[in-house]
Amino acid sequence: MRRTAALLKPPAGGRKALPSLLALTDPVRTRDPEALAASLPRGAALVYRSFGAPDAETTARRLRAICQKRGVKLLIGADWALAAQVAADGVHLPERLAAKAGALKAARPGWIVTAAAHSAAAARRGLKGADAVLVSPAFASNSPSAGAPLGPHRLAGLARVAGGPVYALGGVNDRTAARLRGLGLVGFAAVDGLAP
Repeated sequence: MRRTAALLKPPAGGRKALPSLLALTDPVRTRDPEALAASLPRGAALVYRSFGAPDAETTARRLRAICQKRGVKLLIGADWALAAQVAADGVHLPERLAAKAGALKAARPGWIVTAAAHSAAAARRGLKGADAVLVSPAFASNSPSAGAPLGPHRLAGLARVAGGPVYALGGVNDRTAARLRGLGLVGFAAVDGLAP
């Protein structure tokens, strides 16, 4: 998937350089976030989702050091205060918080702000403030919150009408990522598909 992501062309006229590959952590499915960060190629991004872990700041600071050394962006999931504390490169918002994207970008213009979306309407709403949306599930996924997979054709249609940069998330791995090339996506995002 790393090679396939590297072949994606950034959308013309984009306002901000966005990584073509996002690796999302999960407190259950990501056994070693630091190993994941250390395995990512230069130019990718790690989305650290702490879900309120008591050691979130310590972990985020360690991840920040690894990411800086490797040339990887660090986004913090749903916790903009933590992102500011550790000098992260931005935030990733769940769909329910996507309306906060515009205010966050106004307060921190250098940040990359992404939002989750599970429908075309949610993608359009998210892109009113976010730099990009992560649309899921592209394929069948191990996520407990994943619904019915969109598949390449529905995902391509959604990307066309979304009005901005779209990442595919959900069941994206080395095998499935190749099926998504040429669909107008800005990149791929994965939890399990990038495990070291």
